[in-house]
Amino acid sequence: MNKKTLIFILLILLLFGLALFSLSWGCFAIPVENVIQTLLGNNSNDVQNNIIFNLRLPRILAAILVGSALAVAGATFQGIFRNPLVSPDLLGVSNGACVGAAVAILLGLGLFAIQGLAFIGGLIAVLMTMSLPKLVRRDSTIVLVLSGIIIAGFMMACLGLIKYLADPETQLADIVYWQMGSLTKVDYKNLSLLSPMILLTTGALLIMRWRINVLSLGDREAKLIGANIRLERNVMVVFATLLTASAVCLSGTIGWIGLIIPHLARMFIGDNNLRTLPLSALIGAIFLLVIDTLARNLYTQEIPLGILTGFIGAPFFAWVLVKQKVAE
Repeated sequence: MNKKTLIFILLILLLFGLALFSLSWGCFAIPVENVIQTLLGNNSNDVQNNIIFNLRLPRILAAILVGSALAVAGATFQGIFRNPLVSPDLLGVSNGACVGAAVAILLGLGLFAIQGLAFIGGLIAVLMTMSLPKLVRRDSTIVLVLSGIIIAGFMMACLGLIKYLADPETQLADIVYWQMGSLTKVDYKNLSLLSPMILLTTGALLIMRWRINVLSLGDREAKLIGANIRLERNVMVVFATLLTASAVCLSGTIGWIGLIIPHLARMFIGDNNLRTLPLSALIGAIFLLVIDTLARNLYTQEIPLGILTGFIGAPFFAWVLVKQKVAE
């Protein structure tokens, strides 16, 4: 067994262990052995069964899905754009999806419409971000990042206008929920509607990950080996955007995961996307599961997920930049 396989096995075991711990820990503590008995159907305590199956398990499943989705989307964007600074946040995808969801909430539409408008908003944002460098005829890393910052700022202004127009009694709280990120309202209905899309798009990107390796070689090299660069890149952008939008529909906007988790995966096993994408999914699931468990237990009131990911993500990314500078 080589080192990289061992890393995957250890992280899978860690994910299962953390899930059991998260099912156990809460304002109503449940011993781990009782959690295991409940999952096996051998616990006669109805209160514990209700807490585990109806309150904690849906959140844990959602945290695993959303964390892996955002990490895979981030790794995909970084690979196809050959830019380690790119993420669903910096490209404006998350903010665009949040604006689309907020519009649906403002119009009083249902969950399917929220998901559809979130996808449209995210796709519009990433297309605008990709178009700006072409307009100024400067296809560089810094221009792409600056374009993402511009579009993200514009989307935040749109979101601010929607919040201003929203009914403070019925709509504003839901929009703020989307903006700050939380799994409080997750239930089996939400999971059944959104998890198929997350699983399908994640699976599609994992299947296509060897093509991300091709695109990451550069346009000239990719053309030499017969790649249809524009078609393949656009297909992957659509899948990654749909994946991000579906995750946003489930949890709201959660920053930093799509940026820092692929970096962490590459620190473990290198730049080969055949391994980076699956490992990003695994680390992303672990990361958000830990964050959500802390968010609902650290304080009497639940802490929004975006706050905790920001406190952890910003220092970590600063450390990565300093480490790269020292290495140079």
